[in-house]
Amino acid sequence: MRADARRNRELIVTTALGLFAEHGTAVSMEEIARTAGLGVGTLYRHFPDRQALVEEIALDTLRRLMTFSEAVTTGDGPCWQALRLVVEHCAGLPLALIRSLSPATTANPELARLERDLNALFERLAKGAQEEGTLRGDIPPGEVVGLLNVAVCRPGARADDHLTTVILDGLRR
Repeated sequence: MRADARRNRELIVTTALGLFAEHGTAVSMEEIARTAGLGVGTLYRHFPDRQALVEEIALDTLRRLMTFSEAVTTGDGPCWQALRLVVEHCAGLPLALIRSLSPATTANPELARLERDLNALFERLAKGAQEEGTLRGDIPPGEVVGLLNVAVCRPGARADDHLTTVILDGLRR
């Protein structure tokens, strides 16, 4: 891909993320192109429809989250601390947008694989935190992941908001 085409693609994704965060996913493709300072034809050359654009945002977000999560979970550090760092990091990501993609509307195998791998990593962290005695042992690790998803996969999620704080405090031993 030419450098200018790559810059345009990145600009479209960044602009769409900002507009989705500010106005929700109902923003038109034309508005995204206009705000990016590009023609609508340029946008459609890169992304034939909204689904393709949202999937690109989802893939980029989940790849970065996987890289971050793997980085904080390497070594012998406490699992609870790693889990909290991941939750704090997740709170600033467009995970609600990603959750809006239903398996019926996306056939992207990488997206499904990344989501499975991340959930498995979070389950391992939860299990490790339970074994070290820092996370309640009466909640199965898969359900811990479900609770954490509730905290961070919603519009406006923040690491310090009431819901996230209550969930983390309730899980902490």
